[in-house]
Amino acid sequence: MKMRRVASMLLAGVMALSLTACGGGSAATEAAPAAPAAEPAAEAETEAPAEEPAAEEEAEAPAEEAASDEPITLNMWCIATESDSNRHSYEAAIADMQKLYPNITLNWEAFENESYKTKIKAAVSADEMPDIFFTWSCAFLGDFVQAGKVYCLDDVYQNYKDELPVVMLGNSTYEGKHYGVPLTMNIVGLFANMDLLKEAGYDEIPGTYEDFIKCCDDLKAKGITPFGCAGKETWCVTEYLESIIEKSIGAEALNDVFVNGATWNNQGIADAVDTFQEMITKEYFDPAGIGLTNDEVKANFMAGKYAFYMNGTWNCADFAANEEFKDKVKVAEFPVIDSSKSKLGQLIGGPSDTLAVAASSPNAERAADYAMELGKYICHYGYLDGCGLPAWTPYGDTSAVNPLTQTVAEIVANADSMVLFGDTAMTADDAQVYLSYVDQVYGSQIDGAGFIEGLASDLR
Repeated sequence: MKMRRVASMLLAGVMALSLTACGGGSAATEAAPAAPAAEPAAEAETEAPAEEPAAEEEAEAPAEEAASDEPITLNMWCIATESDSNRHSYEAAIADMQKLYPNITLNWEAFENESYKTKIKAAVSADEMPDIFFTWSCAFLGDFVQAGKVYCLDDVYQNYKDELPVVMLGNSTYEGKHYGVPLTMNIVGLFANMDLLKEAGYDEIPGTYEDFIKCCDDLKAKGITPFGCAGKETWCVTEYLESIIEKSIGAEALNDVFVNGATWNNQGIADAVDTFQEMITKEYFDPAGIGLTNDEVKANFMAGKYAFYMNGTWNCADFAANEEFKDKVKVAEFPVIDSSKSKLGQLIGGPSDTLAVAASSPNAERAADYAMELGKYICHYGYLDGCGLPAWTPYGDTSAVNPLTQTVAEIVANADSMVLFGDTAMTADDAQVYLSYVDQVYGSQIDGAGFIEGLASDLR
């Protein structure tokens, strides 16, 4: 089937790319930080897994359960809240796991993205971690590994190596040892409401930066706001800013800054920040967006308030599931700004979403086997749902994967390089400083020069 061929191309392409994302996956040099001052409490969802309707297809035979059949309970934290695109993939996977591991009861809680980052750091610092926990790879997980708080998965991986290419573990490998179970992978996509573009005279998403800017001007002339961006969640701002920087200075230069210690004092970065702020000044962005959450901005995009929405390709699932919207939306990559330094195929994203096991778990060995198996099924259902591309080798019939995700798979299969999301690639402390400066950029409190000078001073 065509989709199987695309999946094979995708995996081959990512194998060549993913090892570059975190500089080879060396451990972070700093221990896990103590949590910052308390933030508003997350809205947790505690539940025994609800009964799931019959799975879309039978799961593969599970790996043999660990030697002990003694009933145990495992606790897990994740970010698959009710409004999260990955929610169904967790529910479906956990329903399968109930059948495969009848002697293991899983209690799981889901937390909002940003508040979860604070919660898991505090739990690591206090040695109050759940048995299994969601984490981002690279430096975020690396802090916890360096602090000795994460269980090594080398032994259990041997049971899964035929299904999980070792290259997919590059972002969760530290000093040659594996500590994370990758789930799906994603990139930043440029989503477009084609009904609105057609009102401005465009049948396709413009492929060059010049045409793209003209499109934004033409949209404004029709009374259509080009972009919405959630200022309340700074990671959403990075989806725009990092793409603009990458398509200005190139993937290698940006990765050198994020991962390899290159200076932030780079005029190309300053110019890219100024480009972003010029878009804000020209009112390409909804001014109300600075006070909105991602869910609110995403809903506005689907309701036809904005022509473009830059965010992770996990959104393909929600867009494809909306009967009124699915035929209006297309996805592409952000166009090249400086062709002497960048090119199409240089993307923001890569394997990042990960499950890990606490070294302090009283059932760490069984939790490791359970987490590996669970990760495989979350990946499977997430891919079928269109929430992301597979880190695990796809199995079964994938022909029903939605057209948006198929387009993303083709973009990734033809990719030249990937730079992992900045706040994931950096250490936790550096990421907080970085996000603070990004927030100031979106609020027009600093310009490009202030951005690079501040980060060069505070991080290097």
